[in-house]
This record gives sequence, C-alpha cells and structure tokens, in this order.
Amino acid sequence: MRRYSAWALWREGLRGHAGWDRAWTSPLPKPRYEVVVVGAGGHGLATAYYLGKNFGITDVAVVEKGWLGGGNTGRNTTIIRSNYLQDPSAAIYEKSRSLYETLSQELNYNIMFSPRGVMMLAQTEHEVRGYRRTAEANALQGVQTEFIGPERVKELCPIIHIEGPRYPVLGALWQPRGGTARHDAVAWGYARACSDMGMDIIEQCEVTGIDSAGGAVTGVRTTRGAIGCNKLAIVVAGHSSVLAEMAGFRLPIESLPLQALVSEPIKPCMDVVVMANTVHGYMSQSDKGEMVIGGGTDGYNAYTQRGSFHHIEETVRALCETFPIISRLRMLRQWGGIVDMTGDRSPIISRTPLGNCFVNCGWGTGGFKAIPGSGWAMAELVAKGAPGPLAAPFGLERFREGRFIDESVAAGVAH
Repeated sequence: MRRYSAWALWREGLRGHAGWDRAWTSPLPKPRYEVVVVGAGGHGLATAYYLGKNFGITDVAVVEKGWLGGGNTGRNTTIIRSNYLQDPSAAIYEKSRSLYETLSQELNYNIMFSPRGVMMLAQTEHEVRGYRRTAEANALQGVQTEFIGPERVKELCPIIHIEGPRYPVLGALWQPRGGTARHDAVAWGYARACSDMGMDIIEQCEVTGIDSAGGAVTGVRTTRGAIGCNKLAIVVAGHSSVLAEMAGFRLPIESLPLQALVSEPIKPCMDVVVMANTVHGYMSQSDKGEMVIGGGTDGYNAYTQRGSFHHIEETVRALCETFPIISRLRMLRQWGGIVDMTGDRSPIISRTPLGNCFVNCGWGTGGFKAIPGSGWAMAELVAKGAPGPLAAPFGLERFREGRFIDESVAAGVAH
C-alpha cells in the first residue's frame, strides 16, 4: 500500500492525480477462508483489521450485502465519548476513545478525529444527581470527566440558553477528550488497511444462509456463491437477529429506526457536542458548517432507513428551546438508521450456540463511538475462541444469569 503524505499529494497534484491506487480491492470470493466477517461497517472492518494486526490472521473475507459503510456507519452523528456509568461499559468505550486519538496515524488515513469535548446537560435535579454520580464513577474508572455548573456550560457553548422556561440548564457532565470523527473515513481507513494485509472485502454479497455440521459453522451461502470458513463473525447491527435465525438461534435484541438530520451550513458558532437527555436531543456542528441534530429512537420496531417528520418535529422543537439561534434554520437532509437494542442497553460480544460462530451486536444508538474498541475485543474473541477482559462481561449468558449491565441512563440519548 502506498503511503499517503504531503509529498505524495504534491507529486500527484502535478501529475493530475492519475497515479493513485485503489484504496481497497474488490476481488471475487474464494471458496474458503479462515474467518468470514459478515458486515463491512465500522465494527466488522475493525474486527478484521485487529485480527490481522493483533493476531496475524489475514485469511479473512469481509462480506457486505450493500456497499462498504452504507449501513449505520454512514448514517450516524459521529459522537465519541466514554462517560458511561458501569465499569465494563466505561472500559470498552474508553479503550475505543483512546484508539480513536491515534487512529489516523495508525491507519495512515485522516479520520478527522476532533476531540472538541462532549457535554451532557443536566436539566432536572434528578439528572444533576445522576451525572454527579457518573462523574465519581468515571474518576474511579480512570475516565476524565467532571460535573460543571451552568456558567461553565454557557462559557463552553455561548449559543445555549441556560434559563429555559421549562428545562433550565442546571449543569452538565463534561468530557473534554470526547468529540467527533468522520464516519465514512473510519470505514475507509480500516478497509484500506485490511486490503493491504491481503484480506478480501466483498461488496454486493448478501448472506442468504449459514451452513453447519456437527454443531459448528462450516460456511455461508451468499448471492455470489457459497463460501466456506472455519470461523464466522456476525457483525451486522440491526440485522443481527436475521442472521442469528439463519444460524439457528435467537438474540435478545429488537431493531428500531433512529433518525437524524443536518441543517443548511452556517458560520462556526458551536465547537462542542451538546446532548440533552431530558428534551431528548443533541447537536454539534460539522466541519462544513451544518448543525448535526438527532434524538431518540422511534417507538416501534422496523427496518426502515427513512425518517418520519413527526419525530424530527419533536426533536427540533425541544432543541429550539435550548438553542433559540437555530429556530430559523432550514433542514438540508434527513435520514434514518437501524439500531439493535438490548434490554439493558449494553452490547453483545459473545460466542453463540453454534460452534465457531461469534456475534457482535446490541450497540443500540451508540455504536460509532465504540468501533475501535469493539473490533479489538471481537478480534480477540474470534482468534482465541474465548473472550478477553473487554468482551467477557458482554456475553449472551448474562441474560440467562440476570447479570445485566444497565446503561439505560447513560444510553438515554445514547450517542
């Protein structure tokens, strides 16, 4: 793989940019691989990358029914934070956040990581108590957060209205090293690195069945033919239950639409990420000047990737109370993603009842921030056949044992 650099950019500029190689190859599938990863989103590509980087396993195929990064990876709002309450959650999200900080250098691909800081507004006394508790838990976990007062909130985000008529801002949980990254670039960077290691990324290749013998997986059937494998990793977010049914087991998840929108671009006015659980909305400003806006999931199960106006209306109305400056902006575009929600709002990184078949799902509406840490933990599980310390708490058996990792508060808006 040819390295990207200022020198290479200057040289190719003189040559009319005719000498660039393809970022990743598009090969025909081989009859068999050591590992097949289903899902070429951020989590699937990160799993493949760390299989190669950490364990030397490069006989890997990443199959995707659509185009690379065309699912939730390209449909989220790019927020990165690790200020979760429970120890297992804080551990994997902080691992992910720390990996994000050096990911551009590691992949030789600019993912546009911006540690601009994330604040979660406390607009009720209950939230004040909850966020103070989380700040204390984060201190014990080694996660840098603090609870700040309304004056500090206004200083960090001058456009915010802290004396709202219904929900005044009483403070916020502030994580200065949180932020955003470019979602497409994360997928493209991992894909380029995987391809350079000799892995096959096979797009437009939908899995239609999973084959097994003697209680263990033997391969997958796809729209581009049968592909044999020794190990199978299912990393398909909102469609995880569909793949699980093909493999002969059920998952404790439900799939819900999650909507977001961006405004027309305006001059820079906000250099932090603000989340408001009480009014159920969050907002940041992109590098292009768009206000990136989102809220909670729809109230029904579906596989749609389109937005609904009534939900957007609720989110925008709430945010206009907190940010009156945005009230006359025009919406530029709107979209939806399919999120996979567990009962305790925590992910599943686990072995399955089918031998040598592993699943990574249940990230709900917080999957983007977890991509590097999720891939790191999933790669270890697939390579060793047993979970490492990051993945161990998130096994399927916790639902049978009643050992929940309750993040329903930290995942209230969950981005």
